[in-house]
Amino acid sequence: MALAPLANVTDAAFRAIIAKYGKPDLMYTEFVSADGLASAGRKHLLVDLKFSEAERPIVAQFFGATPEHFYQAALLAQELGFDGIDINMGCPDRAVLKQSAGAALIETPELAQEIIRETKRGAGSLPVSVKTRLGLKKNTLKNWLPRLLETELAAVIIHGRTAKELSLVPARWEDIAEAVKIRAELGLGMEETLILGNGDVKNLADAEVKAKKYGLDGVMVGRGIFGNPWFFARYHNEVVIPGFAGTGEPEAKEKLRVMVEHTQLFEKMFSGIKSFDVMKKHYKAYANGFPGAKELRIKLMAAKNADEVDQVVKTRLQRG
Repeated sequence: MALAPLANVTDAAFRAIIAKYGKPDLMYTEFVSADGLASAGRKHLLVDLKFSEAERPIVAQFFGATPEHFYQAALLAQELGFDGIDINMGCPDRAVLKQSAGAALIETPELAQEIIRETKRGAGSLPVSVKTRLGLKKNTLKNWLPRLLETELAAVIIHGRTAKELSLVPARWEDIAEAVKIRAELGLGMEETLILGNGDVKNLADAEVKAKKYGLDGVMVGRGIFGNPWFFARYHNEVVIPGFAGTGEPEAKEKLRVMVEHTQLFEKMFSGIKSFDVMKKHYKAYANGFPGAKELRIKLMAAKNADEVDQVVKTRLQRG
């Protein structure tokens, strides 16, 4: 069970909260530009590679299209003490695709392989994985995946959509399952390269069902973690949630308490570095599913700092 890298979501503050309330087997950082790390802007990107010991094992994810820069980024990952390195070959963002990076690498397998080789050269003993999609504009996994497996990656994580589809259609887990067949046809197994699936995982039970049904070695969870740092809690039989009624969600009071804790930690870590508005994208997920949630969200979105968020929540809880 792995936490997916989500830009401006799974930062060090949110990962610390997840590690406290429901830690998965593996965490990934937000994606960081390998090209940027090789430029004068490096010092501004290092904040996205910040992590704590509580988050281990943790993987640094890089994107870009310059093999030499991935070598340098891998050396940095070693220096910073990461447990692994992942190469983003699935991001569908237009700005990333224009750089010939992310999902664009699906269409340039020779370059993709060179990037992997350079990453492994700089990684030393650290395992290297790739997160990708079924294809750029159509499903090309039968041609694409063998090129990845040739490089002897530790793992391949497959999002069950093409880049063109973004997240506008349901993830196709039957297509993800084809990856396991392709691996077997090449005479390989999980000992050589793990295969994980990603996309539309609703809850922990759903993740476990998908892993078993489609013969996968694991599942990566992205958007399902929004507002729910307890997502993986029952996976480790952790009893950490007051009012947890076996529904997969804690009571509203506990969700709001942790939302405030998350906000305070974000401000402590990133004040003057990241806009407070980055934190606000979490409020719709935390403040959801209970009477008065919409009105509460409106007030939260107007807050300018953690103290104001704390006061808004205290006022709401006092009203009952």
